Amino acid sequence: MPIATVSSRMLSTIEESATLTAFGKRVLQGGLPPDACDFMFGNPQEMPIPGLVEALIRHAQPQDAHSLGYMRYEPVARAAVAASLSAARGRPYEAADIAITTGGFGALASAMLAVLEVGEEVIYPRPGWFFYAALTRGSAGIPVPVDLAPETFDLDLPAIEAAITPRTRIVVVNTPHNPTGRIYPRAQLDALARLLERESARHGKVIWLLADEPYARILLDGNAHVSPAESYAHTLIAYSYGKTLLAPGERLGWLAAGPAMPEADRALLRQAVPTAQVSHGYGFAGRGIQRALPDLEKLCIDIAALQRRRDRMIGAMREAGYDVPVPEGTFYLIPRSPVPDDTAFAARLAEQGVWVLPGSLCELPGRLRISLTANDDMVERALPVFARTIAEVRARAG
Repeated sequence: MPIATVSSRMLSTIEESATLTAFGKRVLQGGLPPDACDFMFGNPQEMPIPGLVEALIRHAQPQDAHSLGYMRYEPVARAAVAASLSAARGRPYEAADIAITTGGFGALASAMLAVLEVGEEVIYPRPGWFFYAALTRGSAGIPVPVDLAPETFDLDLPAIEAAITPRTRIVVVNTPHNPTGRIYPRAQLDALARLLERESARHGKVIWLLADEPYARILLDGNAHVSPAESYAHTLIAYSYGKTLLAPGERLGWLAAGPAMPEADRALLRQAVPTAQVSHGYGFAGRGIQRALPDLEKLCIDIAALQRRRDRMIGAMREAGYDVPVPEGTFYLIPRSPVPDDTAFAARLAEQGVWVLPGSLCELPGRLRISLTANDDMVERALPVFARTIAEVRARAG
């Protein structure tokens, strides 16, 4: 399918759900008022975390005449990721199995292009990240959304099993999950692994598990993250530093083969992944930021401050009458909209300077998605608006 068709389909999906509202028109035109309380995306609303800019500047300095030449991967970057993964996860990861990518987009696209044949299917979770379907189509695959379990947002294993066909090649698992904040426990991942092993054997080919883990370090209440790679040998792990550094515009991430993957398959991926990166526009991260990666790997946003912001918003919104689940990870809240039309309610908030995403835009109709990357001043200015708006809606309904 031509990429222009993929792009037009994505845009039309957004337009269909939002064009007729002030919210949709403003977002599609790309601008917000300067005093807006911006809860829409995971963009920074404060200056960069300490150490980030210094590392970028220091490693941007050329060391010799060849410092800015072509190179797929800086050895120091691959070694730093492998060492960090091995230390954090207690299993040996090899530098040769790490591809440094242009953020999470690049990691996911490289994985799909490396293993998909034309017309093969990719099962992905719904609700979920906006671009799984577009990346699948861009890789000549067929996207197959499978709903998570209602309310708990757990993996629905019978639904995944029912969706698997002879053309299934990839199953995507996002944990911690955007937008719900669910962290999948080891028991669920083990059960999924048994299912994929059984179905791979039945269909005579490997079904790959693509573990999308950009929030692996954004863990709240002392929760632990367990990678699907611990349960299933044929797992590819995609990661983005855009969340931990709160610098999504810098486009840095990686793709790793799970440590239990058979050596023959890892050898094939060592050839297929860089070829895939070349094929989608030389999707290797810049050399300067790759050289900075060992320093950036040590940095992270203030999780304690993020948790305090989460607790402040949940407490105030529940007191105002919102139904707000408590996320286990990520930096999102998903309160239920007090009216069925979540886009209309988001537009009412936007009219008063508070900008959130309608849940419909991330396949979560009837809810809102609030990004906790908004700063504390925005939170305090927005909470009275949230309270006043739900009170007005209830008064009209009553």
